[in-house]
Amino acid sequence: MPSGKVRWFDQKRGYGFITDDQGNDVFLPAAALPQGTHTVRKGAKVVFSVVDGRKGPQAMDLQVSGPAPSIVRATRPSPDDMAAIVEDLIKLLDSAGNHLRHHRYPSQAESGKLAALLRAVADDFDVED
Repeated sequence: MPSGKVRWFDQKRGYGFITDDQGNDVFLPAAALPQGTHTVRKGAKVVFSVVDGRKGPQAMDLQVSGPAPSIVRATRPSPDDMAAIVEDLIKLLDSAGNHLRHHRYPSQAESGKLAALLRAVADDFDVED
C-alpha cells in the first residue's frame, strides 16, 4: 500500500490532497476516510489504496499510520515573525515596567491586553519538538 502525508483536507468541501512518498499528489475524497472520521489533519502520516479517478490518482481506504502532528506546531509563526512579535512584546513590557516604576499599575485594559499577549506568545513557544 502506498503511504504519504496529508497535504490538506477541507471538511466543508469534502476533499483534500495527499502527497505520496514519491512526491505525487493524490486526490483524497471524504469517502476514503475511515468510517466515523470526518476530517484528517494536515501532515498526518497515512497509508491508502490508489484507484484511477476521473482527474488522476485517487486515494481509497485511508488509514492514519502515525500520530498526527501538533496543530500548534503546524500553525505557529515562522522564527522571523516570532522575532518581531517578541520585540513588540518587549516594548509593551518596558512600558508596563515604567508604569510600575512610578508606583502605579498599567490601566486594567492595558494589563488585560498584555496578559493575553503573554499567554499567546507562551503558547507559541510551548511546543514539544
